[in-house]
Amino acid sequence: MKRVFLLLATNFAIIAVLGLVWNILDATFGISGKLAEMGLPAQFGYIAVMSIVLGFAGSFISLLMSKGSAIKSMGVQLIENPTSRQERWLFDVVKRQADKVGIDMPDVGIFHANEPNAFATGARKNNALVAVSTGLLEHMTADEVEAVLGHEMAHVANGDMVTQTLLQGVMNTFVIFFSRVIAHLVNSALNRGSQNSSSSYGATYFIVSMVAQVLLGFLASMVVMWFSRYREFHADKGGAELAGREKMIAALRKLQQVNQPHDLPGEMAAFGIAGGMGDGLKKLFMTHPPLEERIAALENAKY
Repeated sequence: MKRVFLLLATNFAIIAVLGLVWNILDATFGISGKLAEMGLPAQFGYIAVMSIVLGFAGSFISLLMSKGSAIKSMGVQLIENPTSRQERWLFDVVKRQADKVGIDMPDVGIFHANEPNAFATGARKNNALVAVSTGLLEHMTADEVEAVLGHEMAHVANGDMVTQTLLQGVMNTFVIFFSRVIAHLVNSALNRGSQNSSSSYGATYFIVSMVAQVLLGFLASMVVMWFSRYREFHADKGGAELAGREKMIAALRKLQQVNQPHDLPGEMAAFGIAGGMGDGLKKLFMTHPPLEERIAALENAKY
């Protein structure tokens, strides 16, 4: 659950900053008045436009920052000029897979972590990053590592980073819009019959808005996490096509031997090869489906 809270906190922080900027621009240029002149309801038109701008801006800012922040936060050491046989092998495998799926060679890197894991990120499929952990290289065979790299390259080739960003933007937009609408309706109901104008927003409006945003944010996260799990099956299939089905299955079986896989921090978790385990409600917030389901899907797949 820590990863989910970090993901929500990041989006809320970006939305809060952009909201402040929006209010300054509205006060300066009178955006609400211009919306009314266009025939749009001043209040709901403002909310709708603000929701779209803030919802997508937060997601795309995160996407644009993803590669640089991943390198810094994970301590990724980029392989620019391979200095060892292992680095040369990694570089060559990624280059071969990139050529096969028809994308530009991504940056390749290694980060220090005892747990076997890997991730891919980047704002564009032709400017991506693929990184593997030292634990992955230590615990897996060359064939298994090749399959993991294929899985990550499938994420890149499928444009999963952009698709995830668009979905997150849509969810952010709905969360912002409906939290404000709910707050407006509650505020109007409480002020009905009083001398205060229903359009005046006090503590009640902001409290209801924040509570609704948190609750709707959790529901939106469930949708985003469901799509992340759905996407993992396609990445496994892509890894099997690039490296071989038996190699992909073997890599997933090796991950099963890890008693408690550790999530990658923040938004990188959705593009890793492994994810934490959970049951009950926690399963709704998992970025990855259970390994046994992924293995079964590969075993039953028809090529």
